[in-house]
Amino acid sequence: MLNNILVALDGSEIGERVIQTLDTLALSKDAKVILCHVFLTPESEMELPADRPQPESPTFSYFHVEKQLQSYQEKLSVPSELELVTGDPAEEIIRLANIYKTDLIIIGSRGLMGMKRIVQGSVSSQVVEEANCSVLVVKAR
Repeated sequence: MLNNILVALDGSEIGERVIQTLDTLALSKDAKVILCHVFLTPESEMELPADRPQPESPTFSYFHVEKQLQSYQEKLSVPSELELVTGDPAEEIIRLANIYKTDLIIIGSRGLMGMKRIVQGSVSSQVVEEANCSVLVVKAR
């Protein structure tokens, strides 16, 4: 049986599918789910020109993601916690999995191919390689 599950969500449309997959698992009555989202570390404190559109407010983004995770949390039949952290996504997911001593990480894969995968890297692939527990990768298709 699974006791501690870390669910990594990135705010994309695959989140619903990841939560549906979680619902199909046999969880122990004492199971705990940790829903997490990792915000990317700002590249640097660069000066932005006043005549160009400014990036989305980090505060707005944080509250939007928090609300989304809370809506997923309400659908769960087991106790859960939210973790919103900043850093490198794969490193932070693995760090949280180690802190919570998870039995399983569930993560979505957007299916990057070719050069995009080489340049951007694959968070799910890195988590699969480096995690100390099992990883379930949910594909978009």
